[in-house]
Amino acid sequence: MNRIACVGTLLLATSPLPAQAQDSVRRQTGDFPISASIWVPGNAELVFLSGTLADVAKPDAPAGSIERLGNTETQTASVLAKLAKELEASSLTFADVVKMNVFMVGDPAKGGAMDFEGLMKAYTRYFGAASQGKLPTRTTVQVAGLPLPGALVEIEVIAARAPRP
Repeated sequence: MNRIACVGTLLLATSPLPAQAQDSVRRQTGDFPISASIWVPGNAELVFLSGTLADVAKPDAPAGSIERLGNTETQTASVLAKLAKELEASSLTFADVVKMNVFMVGDPAKGGAMDFEGLMKAYTRYFGAASQGKLPTRTTVQVAGLPLPGALVEIEVIAARAPRP
């Protein structure tokens, strides 16, 4: 029991306990537009945005087709625009995003491989510009399918901010 009390005291003595909330600390390695790690202070508020799919890009295309939703770049741009609106509804921006999970279906036009290049074309419009500066950590995986026929991309994010007064 004494060992637990000592460890707890040590943790309290070495952990930052600011009077005000601290910003998240992001560590980037290399030129790729993601953070390698992000430290989020314990008093930050976390906001979780559900997985988001693209809106219809071409209504006259057959339902359930990739053409209806667009290629990977088009779908990614649509998803990110929808996420930006949802963040804004919570008084947040992409600068507050600390974690992004990207789920991609293999594109038949790419031999069944995910179109990572198409993803990055749209992603770098929102993340990675010199003025952005606050890049999320990110995981990108290829999945067997998504809940909307024709969908190639689904993205979910977690944002963090200092607590509201």
